[in-house]
Amino acid sequence: MKIEEDVKLDFADVLIRPKRSTLQSRSEVDLSRTFKFSLPNKEETWTGIPLVAANMDSTGTIAMAKSLSKWEAMGAVSKHIPIKEWKASGIDNWLPNAISCNIIYTMGMGNDNTNMKEMLKAQEVLKMYPQIKFICIDVANGYTQKFVNYISNIRGFFPNHILIAGNVVTREMAEALILAGANIVKVGIGPGSVCTTRKVAGVGYPQLSAIMECADAAHGLGGCIMADGGCTCPGDVAKAYGAGADFVMVGGMLAGADEAAGELTENGKEFYGMSSATAMEKYSGGVATYRASEGKRVHVKPSGPVDATIQEILGGVRSACTYVGAERLKDLAKCTTFVRVNRQLNNIFT
Repeated sequence: MKIEEDVKLDFADVLIRPKRSTLQSRSEVDLSRTFKFSLPNKEETWTGIPLVAANMDSTGTIAMAKSLSKWEAMGAVSKHIPIKEWKASGIDNWLPNAISCNIIYTMGMGNDNTNMKEMLKAQEVLKMYPQIKFICIDVANGYTQKFVNYISNIRGFFPNHILIAGNVVTREMAEALILAGANIVKVGIGPGSVCTTRKVAGVGYPQLSAIMECADAAHGLGGCIMADGGCTCPGDVAKAYGAGADFVMVGGMLAGADEAAGELTENGKEFYGMSSATAMEKYSGGVATYRASEGKRVHVKPSGPVDATIQEILGGVRSACTYVGAERLKDLAKCTTFVRVNRQLNNIFT
């Protein structure tokens, strides 16, 4: 047993300290970024706004990806979308070209009997839509050697695609996944609004510190990170970028949108974690006897078309940039100084 004594921080523990700025307006801030990814046989470039809809059943819809592409943001499509839905999606009518492709194909790891099935499905969809350049290999626990080996296998199977792998929260595993072939490491264990891993397993890491530490490790190896989970408002998204995240993935903030899936009831729109009993009953026939549910099902207030939410998020990030003098989103991390706080909001009228 070991105890780490140094303090780890979450979004609610800090605020961004304002600094003098020469920017005259939020409109002067450029949120677009260009990334160059080194692949085994070539270099791939992507340009856009690095905000990503989570690859959950609710937010990982093709309709969500389509709406976000209008903002030059990205949608990570759920791994449970069947091939027939991909075929019927009409993606060819709106999917951008290969340089600025804004859709992410998601796959899991499965077990030894389903690994090849996952790869073959991915191969079929990506052959159907060669414009898709991003593959997200998504598991709840990215710490197993099996997962590291799987990333190496996927890299060999898809040498010309940009690989996103996770989730992890510590520098040594961020380094391991990049060395195994990942270009982007997905960071976050337990911070999500419908994730209960911290309660059920007692495992996790405060998200702000996880972003800072994993970004430091990944950038040293030429990789990137995608902060996944914990953002409850536009200010949290700005803090994630300020902490060093290259991409920020959001789920609950988009779950009430028209483009999100989920049954609409008198209580609101259904939203559940992908390790919840709801998800396991839907895809695995129930919760296996050797495990427990690590997610929950909630209902969120419908929020209309996702455009309004995206505008609010991007507007908040632009505002953060103007407060610290960052003319480009790329500059926000180097312009950010965090101050620790006991309280960040006045909630008297909440």
